Amino acid sequence: MGLFKRTPKNLPDYWIKYAELFKESASKNFNDLVFVVLDTETTGFSFEDDRILSIGAVKIKKETISVQEVFDIYLEQEKFNKETVHVHGLLKKGQRECISEVLALEKFLEYVGNAIIVAHHAGFDMGMLNTALERSGLPKLKNTVLDTGMIYKKTLIKSYLVQPKSNYTLDELAEKFSISRKDRHTALGDAYITAVAFLKIISRLKEKKNFSLKYLLR
Repeated sequence: MGLFKRTPKNLPDYWIKYAELFKESASKNFNDLVFVVLDTETTGFSFEDDRILSIGAVKIKKETISVQEVFDIYLEQEKFNKETVHVHGLLKKGQRECISEVLALEKFLEYVGNAIIVAHHAGFDMGMLNTALERSGLPKLKNTVLDTGMIYKKTLIKSYLVQPKSNYTLDELAEKFSISRKDRHTALGDAYITAVAFLKIISRLKEKKNFSLKYLLR
């Protein structure tokens, strides 16, 4: 993977513009923070061998989902895995307009800026995005990342009789918070479900005296 790296002077303007956003310190007021809640649909689970098929995201500002600022793009399928079509429903020659991986990354960086990224099982989505960036000779994402699966466990009461599970699925969170799963397994649909779950989790955690972004990141 190292052979894809470029020297900093050869990085494209859109990456430099993105990176410059992180030179300023983020606000310590939680209500001033901007969150981008995202999801990716992929051909499989291998960072190296599989590819992103679509990226969906929504923005949260002042604990409100900004429905005017959604991100929903589909990528050209240089690889095709018929085994996963039944999950995401994305055919290689479907009717949707698709763009190249490089252009998709450029559009995503412009959209996400220096917002805090939120995702369910975020390690996977970040791994797919960072691997795609490296294929294009770009550094990894610089954003702070929150995982709804991890911060959900902070809402649970621990006891000797009841121990939290190691992982909670997005379906489990949707059921717990009575969130509609109408568009489940589409990138934008899953991003919206995750965003609603995130707001529900935050509303519970804000009751704690030590609530802060730092607390969420522990």
